[in-house]
Amino acid sequence: MRNIILYIITVLVWGSTWLAIKYQLGSVDPMVSVIYRFGLAAALLMLFCYVKGLNLKFSLKEHLFMALLGVLLFSVNYWLVYVAELYLTSGLVAVIFSSIVFMNIANGSIFLGAAVERKMIIGAVFGIIGIVMIFMPEIEAFDLSDKGVFGLSIGFISVLLASFGNITSARNTRNNIPVIQANAFGMGYGTILLALIALILGKEFSFTVSIPYISSLLYLSVFGSIIAFGSYLTLIGAIGADKASYAIMLVPLVALILSSFFEGYSWNFSAVLGLLLVVGGNFLALSKRRFSSA
Repeated sequence: MRNIILYIITVLVWGSTWLAIKYQLGSVDPMVSVIYRFGLAAALLMLFCYVKGLNLKFSLKEHLFMALLGVLLFSVNYWLVYVAELYLTSGLVAVIFSSIVFMNIANGSIFLGAAVERKMIIGAVFGIIGIVMIFMPEIEAFDLSDKGVFGLSIGFISVLLASFGNITSARNTRNNIPVIQANAFGMGYGTILLALIALILGKEFSFTVSIPYISSLLYLSVFGSIIAFGSYLTLIGAIGADKASYAIMLVPLVALILSSFFEGYSWNFSAVLGLLLVVGGNFLALSKRRFSSA
């Protein structure tokens, strides 16, 4: 039941962040907004750890792995997603990001020795086919130009980094580094790196004093970063990076459902069938019944 709750929180919160991110776009550079988001989340997590008396003393090796988590999951990969969306539609980026399921299965097997189950592969195939069907109009409109190929490349690099971040989190949990402290330090290290990149690129650290921008920033920091990442990475430690990553396939579905209420998104037959395939793939992959991988 605990894992189910963590799974639901991850999907619902990340699915709703797509709407919140729209209020972050405007006069403030997207990279700078990400810096604000994870910087605030890191500060709040550190304060929480201090108030609760949680251990904040770790070895140099542990700090290095928490820094690696931050670099892979809380900074560079987010920046690359924004870069990819300059050349690709958000739907196509969602399709690319769904491939993290296969990457986590492969990387988990290579780096953590995790078993590969046939039902997980089949579930991933169903899920990705479903995502493709949902975003088929955007895929058909894709132009395989030099810019398009560049966007695809950046997108897949972002997903690969995120997958390595998932594996790093699983490794940290195995080595008894608590998720809350790992996220606090990881987000802090990631923010510092992204801030340095922003300075090198000459980004302006502006800020919009408005209710939509500030409220969306708070939502993304507290719910999208602290709560969702805390739930997701805890789930990785409990059931493995391969199974936990199936939640990412459901995230765009939640976003589209919310969009149908707030933005007038219209569902067609292909999208509904795709939704059923994604949900079915999740149930298959996460079911307790096991199939031989031979």
